[in-house]
Amino acid sequence: MSFKFPTWHRLHQQTDKTVLHSSADKSGLPPGSLVHIGEKHEAGSKISVTQYNLDTLLQQDIASIDELKQLQNSGLITWVNIDGLSDTRIVESIGQELNIHPLVLEDILSTHQRPKLEEYENYLYLVVKGISVDQTNDFSLRYEQISILLLANYVVTFKEKADNTFNPIHNHLHNEKNRLRQSGSDYLAYVILDTIVDEYFVVEDNLDEIFDLLEDNLVFNPGKESLQLIQQVRRELITMKRSISPLRELLATIQRTDTALLQEKTSRYYGDVYDHVLRVTDSLESFRERIAAMHDIYLSSLSNRMNETMKILTIFASIFIPLTFIAGVYGMNFEYMPELKWRWAYPALWVLFISISIGLLIYFKKKGWL
Repeated sequence: MSFKFPTWHRLHQQTDKTVLHSSADKSGLPPGSLVHIGEKHEAGSKISVTQYNLDTLLQQDIASIDELKQLQNSGLITWVNIDGLSDTRIVESIGQELNIHPLVLEDILSTHQRPKLEEYENYLYLVVKGISVDQTNDFSLRYEQISILLLANYVVTFKEKADNTFNPIHNHLHNEKNRLRQSGSDYLAYVILDTIVDEYFVVEDNLDEIFDLLEDNLVFNPGKESLQLIQQVRRELITMKRSISPLRELLATIQRTDTALLQEKTSRYYGDVYDHVLRVTDSLESFRERIAAMHDIYLSSLSNRMNETMKILTIFASIFIPLTFIAGVYGMNFEYMPELKWRWAYPALWVLFISISIGLLIYFKKKGWL
């Protein structure tokens, strides 16, 4: 078996300096450099703007950030959602329009960030991980970094690709009686976080189904496919924990932060999301224990199957030991062996062989070895 070291993609090897695959590729660039680090999706960037209050709801797509100036309205909550990060000029324009720190813009484009909260004078910056189930494979999870900028009467979200994650929020906005239409931008940020965390429960339900199938399969038909799935689920659980666990710190911090951007009544809702995250992390711990137990069950099943095979082979060997002994005795070339001259010696020897074999099988059966 030959082993090949992976090819290291250093910065000088990159042909496209605006889209890199890992943080190591960014080595040598000055802090604050706006370079997209992550997977480059085929679809381009899309900017959608939603403005609302209790009486008004406006939704439209815009071609550039310059059009935001024409949409500014102090009486409406503005939600700007950007799908796709490959066009770094859009993020740069957002930073210039809303006076966002260059290091925040750099983190938005670097999709390998851990969930975190950073507090600035006029805005809050949040990073969370969206997790969904890839239905095209037996079990595979898709991860997406979602960055949130919370300002007074303004929320900006940055997603790696276009999907239906925020569809429930748009449905709520169409309901005039919904609390979302009656609240400020801090409540909108809460709803976004809650929607992302709710998707974790969908992943949890899928994990439950897979674990039930795995447990049944391990008991009745353990095989290499089961071991491969166990290893795959174990890796996904490790990645999920790395993506979800920091959310507890983020949500605990946001409830303690002293900023005018968060109203006291809204902080209670963030506490509810915190409870949801605790439930998910507790489930992840139980899943890790179950997958470890499944691995032990798989090894035990293999060991039991090997023991059963060895038992059968041992029984056959035990039956043939006396037969081999008798055949060995009469295989000796001594001249004076009386049975050699007997006419019925050969049939009598076969009767003896069969009798010994049947007798041993009956003995093993009574002992419970068969």
